[in-house]
Amino acid sequence: MIFISLRRRYAEFLASGAELLLLFFGLYFESKNGWLFCLALIAVISLFAWLSNLNRLRAIRDTPASKVASAAQGYVELTGRGVTFGEQPVFSQLKKMPCLWYRYTVEVRDAEKDWKIEDKGESDDSFLLRDQSGVCVVDPEQAEISTCHCDCWTLDNHRYTEWKLLAGDKIYVLGEFRTKNCTWEFNCNEETKTLLASWKLDMPALLRRFDLNKDGMLDMNEWQQVRDAAGLEVAKLQRELQTIPDVLMIGRPQDGRLFLISNLTLAKLSRRYLVWGGVHLCIFLGSLAGMNWVVLNF
Repeated sequence: MIFISLRRRYAEFLASGAELLLLFFGLYFESKNGWLFCLALIAVISLFAWLSNLNRLRAIRDTPASKVASAAQGYVELTGRGVTFGEQPVFSQLKKMPCLWYRYTVEVRDAEKDWKIEDKGESDDSFLLRDQSGVCVVDPEQAEISTCHCDCWTLDNHRYTEWKLLAGDKIYVLGEFRTKNCTWEFNCNEETKTLLASWKLDMPALLRRFDLNKDGMLDMNEWQQVRDAAGLEVAKLQRELQTIPDVLMIGRPQDGRLFLISNLTLAKLSRRYLVWGGVHLCIFLGSLAGMNWVVLNF
């Protein structure tokens, strides 16, 4: 979809703005072909926007709510309180407030009095979601995030906007739930190769440790001892990792389905997508009616 890489809120306004701009172009051209071209583009944009909202509405309505402790592996819906992950909170870029996640934009007014983005960004630190049954890690990378915490102010010809999720917010997450075991991603052969490569970077220390005949070289038998020692180190590390409890996580679905994080209620999210979907459906039907009127009357 044309707006796939944009955050949802901006995509809706961009779609509406594009439709309005095309309408002005139609008025400017004042020709049958010009009107048909502009109305056709409006119909295509509004159709995609309507389908996008419909898919989101279906996703949040059709996915059953789960508890952290009993959630199945796969696509789930979780609701709980947002909690900072680790001892140090994330601090927002502009307000320097402790938070779970932030996004910001800094805009500057140009000579034409238009606002141009000067800087923007967002955090990608994980945070925790806690419900009555347990806790899981939320990885917000590439999530569509909707929040009611937004600060906007102007200062010295600059406009600053910052969105945040705060600790203690009731967080809704729709994404892929999985259990991460540290040993699943542990490859003994690769870890051994990496350890050997790091040892070789300090050959004097390696010689002091394994050059048994003190000839300043490592022969085949001594190299075998080096490899055996590295294997023992890696095996010890693997045993230590096996003692670490499994980590429950929710993040971006691998199949490309909607990954949504919000501190809005489920009812407000549903109403938002329902309203925007209705708006774009009306625009779509209106553009079709307009094309029919142009064909009959021009």
